Amino acid sequence: MKLDFYKPLDPVLQEYIQGYYFISESQDSELLHYWTFPNNYTILSIHQNAKTEFQANKIVVSKTDDKKITADLVIRYTKSIEVVYQAATNEITVYFKPLGIQKFMHPDIGFIQENRNGNFTPFSDFEEVMHHLFSIPDRQKQIELFENYWISKFREKDVSFIQNILDDVEAGLKIEEIAEKYSFSRQHISKLFKENMGKTLSEYKKIHQFRSTLKKNMKVKNLTELAYENSYYDQSHFIKNFKELTQIKPTAFFTKVDIEKENIWLYI
Repeated sequence: MKLDFYKPLDPVLQEYIQGYYFISESQDSELLHYWTFPNNYTILSIHQNAKTEFQANKIVVSKTDDKKITADLVIRYTKSIEVVYQAATNEITVYFKPLGIQKFMHPDIGFIQENRNGNFTPFSDFEEVMHHLFSIPDRQKQIELFENYWISKFREKDVSFIQNILDDVEAGLKIEEIAEKYSFSRQHISKLFKENMGKTLSEYKKIHQFRSTLKKNMKVKNLTELAYENSYYDQSHFIKNFKELTQIKPTAFFTKVDIEKENIWLYI
């Protein structure tokens, strides 16, 4: 089995979706087994005739005889997760950029606070279209149908305020500074952020810093400099946060993991 990863072709989707990958049950190569590390994407995994079992820091995907579509929406995880495939299955997994899924869900995404593993059905025609998509043998036609389907669900929605807060968080502003900037209390900013992002502001910031270090490590080899470049208090703070997210120290991580891979949220 292998992941066939694609960037959206449509310019609208490019703005809100980082990319998506396909897995086919017809593949007869070695089964997938990999680790995935925390990120700030909203991840939608769609399976046909499969069961996804969520264990402690582990996801096991197996095949079933049920002729149905299941979908898992993963919004929040703060530790590395082991993913094990016990059989080849039909799957499409989409990585929505932060706030990106908001543009396709209507009315507002109240589901974001819920645990919807396996039974997430965003639209009335979702299962029918996904069954049809998986029946198509030609990958390019699958991509065309898949992208057209999401384009048909796109709705322009004003999320500029929470986007401004998101930009401030990524720029390194403290919550006190953000609250003062918009004349709101810290509690209101925190509540608004979690309602829209599905995770706390501090969780988002910690993951954002971690992801930034992966990109900058290709240019910065010294851990002290890497910590400074990503707004950590010091090297010990950097190592502590890094271990919380990956379960290993930065030096070991960068030795084992090829961070130059395009899909940096996933490492085989």
